[in-house]
Amino acid sequence: MKARPNYAAGVGAVIWLAIIAIPLYVMLQATFETQAGYGKTGALGIPNTFTFENYVNAFSVGFGHYFVNTVIVTVSVVAIVVVLVPPLSYAVVRNQNRATSLVFRLFLLGLAIPAQAVIVPIFYLISLAGLYDNLIGVILPTAAFALPICTLILSGSMRDITPELYEAMAVDGASPARAFFRLAIPLSKGGLSTIIVFSALQAWNGFLFPLILTQSDSNRVITLGLFNFQTQYGVNIPGLLAAVVMSMVPVLLVYLFARRSLVQGLMGVGGK
Repeated sequence: MKARPNYAAGVGAVIWLAIIAIPLYVMLQATFETQAGYGKTGALGIPNTFTFENYVNAFSVGFGHYFVNTVIVTVSVVAIVVVLVPPLSYAVVRNQNRATSLVFRLFLLGLAIPAQAVIVPIFYLISLAGLYDNLIGVILPTAAFALPICTLILSGSMRDITPELYEAMAVDGASPARAFFRLAIPLSKGGLSTIIVFSALQAWNGFLFPLILTQSDSNRVITLGLFNFQTQYGVNIPGLLAAVVMSMVPVLLVYLFARRSLVQGLMGVGGK
C-alpha cells in the first residue's frame, strides 16, 4: 500500500518549528548587534552590523569569574549527588522491609517542600555554621534539595534489574558491595546520567540560594551576574542575551552527550 502524505502533521511540525526557531533567532541575532542598532531594528529585525563586542564586554563585567563560580557549585553538587544517591537507592531497592520503606517515604517528603518555604531556616542555619557568603553555603542546600528526586529516579532505574541477577552473583559468592559496584552501577547508567544532568541543571540555574546566601561580588554566580547588565537607565539587552547564550552552552553540551542515557533513565523512573 502506498503511504499517504500527512499534511496535517506537516503543518503542525512547521508551526512547532516556528515556535522554537523564532525565540532562538531573536536571542541570537541580538547578541551580534550593538545596543543602538538593536534599538533601531527591534527584536525581529535583520542586524545592520555584525559585532562580537557583546561577548567581549560580558567578560569585562565579570562574566568569567561568575562562570568559574557556577562551575564550582555545579561540579560540587553533582559530586555530592553521585556519591550519596547510588548507595541510598541500592539500599532502598534491595532492603524490602517496613523500616526502609518508611524512611524512603519520609525522605521523599522533600519533594513536597519548596525551597521558598524554608529559605529563612536555611539562612539561619547557614549563618550559624559560618558559611554565609561562601560557595559552600550554596552547594550544601542545593545538593540537599536535589537528593530526593535523584533518589527516586535512580531507585526506579535499579528496580529494573531483575532479582535473578542478584541471586546469581550471590551464588557465586559476591558480597552486597561487590553486587553494587559490579552489577547495580553498570546496569543503571541511564539513571546515573539522568541524575547527573538533573542535579547539574538545578545547580547551574539556581537563583534563590545564591541570592539569599551570598552577598559579595566575589561569590556571585551567573544567574546573579546577569544583573550587571541592568542599570537605573535601562537594560543592555544585546549584552544580557550574549551572557545568556554563553551560560547555555555548557548545559547544552552536557545534554547532547548524555541525551540517550537521559531518555533511558527517565523511562525507568516508574520501576516495575
